[in-house]
Amino acid sequence: VEPGMRSCATLQKKKTNSEDKSVRADEEAFYTGCRAAYLAVFKSSLANVTSKEQLCLVLQQAGRNPSRKTLDRHWTPRTKRLNFDDFCEILKQEKPAEQGELLRVFRKMDAGGDGYISHGELHKVLTSTGEKMTAEEVNEIFSLADTNKDGRLDYVAFCGLMASTVEQCQTGALEKLQADTNLKRQNFGSRTDGSPKSPDSLVASTLPEPLQKSEPGAAQRKDSRSASRPSSARSRRSSLSTCINMGTNSKGGNLAEPRNLQAWHHVKMKGSFFLEDDSAIVSLQYRLHIPQTTNVYLTIQPINLSQTKEKPSSSMSVDTSLFIVSGNHVKEDDNFVCFTELRDKEKFGWTGELSAGTYYLLPFSTGCRLVKSQKVVSKPMQLVHRMDSGELGLTREFRVALSDIFEVVDLDGNGLLSLEEYNFFEQRTSGEKCDEDAWAICKENFDTKKNELTREGFMELNLMEANDREGDPRDLWITMEAMGFNRALEMVEACPFVIDVYCEDVKPILQAVNLESGPRMLNAALLRTITSKAEARNLKNHDSVTVYTYRGESRISSVIANKSNQKVTVHVNNEQSKNCKSSRGMCVFAVEVPARTKMVCQHVMPVNEKQEWVYSCVESVLP
Repeated sequence: VEPGMRSCATLQKKKTNSEDKSVRADEEAFYTGCRAAYLAVFKSSLANVTSKEQLCLVLQQAGRNPSRKTLDRHWTPRTKRLNFDDFCEILKQEKPAEQGELLRVFRKMDAGGDGYISHGELHKVLTSTGEKMTAEEVNEIFSLADTNKDGRLDYVAFCGLMASTVEQCQTGALEKLQADTNLKRQNFGSRTDGSPKSPDSLVASTLPEPLQKSEPGAAQRKDSRSASRPSSARSRRSSLSTCINMGTNSKGGNLAEPRNLQAWHHVKMKGSFFLEDDSAIVSLQYRLHIPQTTNVYLTIQPINLSQTKEKPSSSMSVDTSLFIVSGNHVKEDDNFVCFTELRDKEKFGWTGELSAGTYYLLPFSTGCRLVKSQKVVSKPMQLVHRMDSGELGLTREFRVALSDIFEVVDLDGNGLLSLEEYNFFEQRTSGEKCDEDAWAICKENFDTKKNELTREGFMELNLMEANDREGDPRDLWITMEAMGFNRALEMVEACPFVIDVYCEDVKPILQAVNLESGPRMLNAALLRTITSKAEARNLKNHDSVTVYTYRGESRISSVIANKSNQKVTVHVNNEQSKNCKSSRGMCVFAVEVPARTKMVCQHVMPVNEKQEWVYSCVESVLP
């Protein structure tokens, strides 16, 4: 290699390293600001935002000035709560208003071009355009801004005041966070004693040999990171690093069908994962009854609803899994039986012997791939239209989407909707149920077969709803969005799946149910699975904090157990991972674990399964 080429390569490497450090610094500053704003409103980052008013307050604390439209976008009628991670994601989307931008808006209102706006000019604009304000709101703004009471608004001074207020909010929040950290140090002692160690050497201490490189003189660098994250000096003695190299197409055991499977008794049932407003993933649960002890083969896989073979549904990339728990009345921590750990492409399965009895099948998806859609739909699809006769009709695109919904709701796959199946749809979209009397009326007015609703009858029902609203599609859109569709009629926030159960000696009975205790049972089974199959390691100098890291065929999951009598905050850093995506949606985050509690920290999956991926994670206890 020529010397000149080596110099160019060295310069390029230095430039890349500098850019990486800049990105990490920006991410760290953003995270610190998020945490400071959140803790200025709530006592803990474990606390949830439980109202639109709280969301407005914490956004303002972070330097945003949310409009009603912005708040409605992030707090919909279905939203019950938002957590700290949701708040961070909202802040990424809602950029703070720049002073220059505000000035440009005011200059457009300034008819005289003299730097002042009269009360009449401001009132006309704010009450008649955009997100209209009331006269009282305009008067309140004007009274605050018109400091010399001359009936005119000096908007240059007003913009300066707003910018100063935003800066004061952010500075005050950061100062409070720093003061809280200093108070903790006084109460529990400083951990900054000892010679500092570089972040690079911190990660390299338990990594494979090829990664044990650090920059010359790194140990002499001064750590300038915010106290809301662990500096290398504070965290080096209480951190834990884990590096796992995963191959392509997932390594380990493969799912294999039992011999003579065609002769086994078989039942199947469909369902779907749905993404809630708070990013939680929900689904139905399933009750499985086995009359006598027998060999069982269970599988779950996503359903491809695409009409085009060359372009499968986005849901085909979503990970699916089933946890099987005993239906006996025992403690939730003790009823876990097994889960679908083996894999064949999109299908996950388990085979083994089950005793006679009742079991619950709990569908699970990590949240690595079923995530909130970031796609902006500039022109929503039309749902209804006026035909030549003047009557309303469903558009072709809407009929296709409704047909997909019918496929998802038709749980037993017989091409018809029973009252029970229709009620799962109703509960999902409206929160209500249809009783026997209403179902009888439904059967009288819409196409049915064997006392069940046909696909065409389902179309007629939705057309009736459009007619009831005289073509107004707003209620129809509420239904579509609840079923995971965006305004382009793409199913982007739902993943339909199918469960197959085979029994060698006896016919099983499978029924869809909606258990109130389902989420708790699933969480208990998930914790039990990870802690029983994972490697357990304590954080250095924190024997009461244990990290369990489970390595599966296609995912890595971790659980943090806090055995102490006080909560701990664990900082998690995945920045050195490659080709990975965390269920948290961020490379760097913090988890608050209550006293004597186990919590799922994260699930990690490859972005591209055809490439190798490396899980590299450092967990540190925050002071």
